[in-house]
Amino acid sequence: MVFKGRTWKFGDDVNTDEIIPARYLSLSHPTELAEHVMEDADPEFPSKVKPGDIIVAGKNFGCGSSREHAPVAIKGAKVSCVIAKSFARIFFRNAFNTGLLIFEAPGAADAIQEGHEVEVDPDQGIIRNLSTGEVFKVAAIPPFMKELLDDGGLIAHIKKRTDVTENASE
Repeated sequence: MVFKGRTWKFGDDVNTDEIIPARYLSLSHPTELAEHVMEDADPEFPSKVKPGDIIVAGKNFGCGSSREHAPVAIKGAKVSCVIAKSFARIFFRNAFNTGLLIFEAPGAADAIQEGHEVEVDPDQGIIRNLSTGEVFKVAAIPPFMKELLDDGGLIAHIKKRTDVTENASE
């Protein structure tokens, strides 16, 4: 599956409170969280972001607390993926557990600017900046993690596997 979208650029050390402010942690539905995604980093972001858009950031994206609300809010906004120089380890894990596609791609994160049109081929590990013609190679998503993403995250993956196992034994 290849997808493309417009980019939104953020800097280094974007923390989970900037991704989804603590004052909204009483919300749990992805679309409700999406109404406030990144608003402490860019107050207009929730009204500007469109389905399929891509977040590009510097190093240590998702640092701070371990809240799963952060990747859920991004996914709820229908952002197709996040490309960053690096991710905080807990955000990295929470992203895959909640079904949010992320790429550690320092070169791409440096080169891509806000508003660029970018195409991503997660199966091949290719990021193409359609605005400049630059191509970046990143590690392809390992098959077991791709399966998690395709299923919508860890819980949906476990449920799917449990359902398959139960149906096979009937």
